[in-house]
Amino acid sequence: MPNKLARHEVHVLLVDDDPGDVRLTIEALRESKLNIELSVARDGFEALARLRQEGHFAGRPMPDLILLDLNMPRKDGREALAEIKADPELRRIPVVILTTSQSEQDILASYNLGANCFITKPVDLGQFVQVVQSIEEFWFTVVKLPPSSG
Repeated sequence: MPNKLARHEVHVLLVDDDPGDVRLTIEALRESKLNIELSVARDGFEALARLRQEGHFAGRPMPDLILLDLNMPRKDGREALAEIKADPELRRIPVVILTTSQSEQDILASYNLGANCFITKPVDLGQFVQVVQSIEEFWFTVVKLPPSSG
């Protein structure tokens, strides 16, 4: 799997409404040895439209990994996660909760909804970059992902 990913583009969907966190994630992934294509959705509605390839998202590649914030306007991460994991076409896409929350209730609810892991965003810039790079390293070099359906 690492050899395949080293040659092919890896698609990540970041679902986050915080422009600063989006910018930091982009910067952290720029240093990647992999060819990462990052798409950004600002809330759960946009994320699901992208995942279902609706409207102007038609024909866009499916992500290999979703980085999902919990606290967003319109449709939050919990609602989006529940819909993703209930959809037979989407449920195999790994979802990493990447949020500022440290609440045990949020952690338990996320796993109950089918999250693959839960990470609290560090407030320190250097630690944030390190966390994003660790996510990339783990999910794209250690883990064997299911074949892409799109």
